[in-house]
Amino acid sequence: MPATIATSQLTVIQPQGHLNAANAPEFGRQLTAAIAKEGPAVVLVDMEQVESLDSAGLMVLVSALSHAQQKNYQFSLCSLLPSIRIIFELTQLDRVFEIFASRAAFEAALNSRARR
Repeated sequence: MPATIATSQLTVIQPQGHLNAANAPEFGRQLTAAIAKEGPAVVLVDMEQVESLDSAGLMVLVSALSHAQQKNYQFSLCSLLPSIRIIFELTQLDRVFEIFASRAAFEAALNSRARR
């Protein structure tokens, strides 16, 4: 079960283990809830503890990105393991998602945008 952390500036979702057909619906509900609520218009999915990702898990992320874009929310991913990153590269979704190497890199970019 993913952990959700919300601050005044952003919501962080931290899924763990395997994102697959067995748990994708629950993960999707959590992402939808994070995007649907009023509050921070920035959602980060910290994938550091995700060990594997199948097509169902990937589709949940794509759906959440689409939903976030409809609300003009920033939706980003960070800390992808190389085995997960390759899935995004092979499907060319690395061109669609904003992906950061680490949470620190995401926060630095967020702070940089806030200063503009």
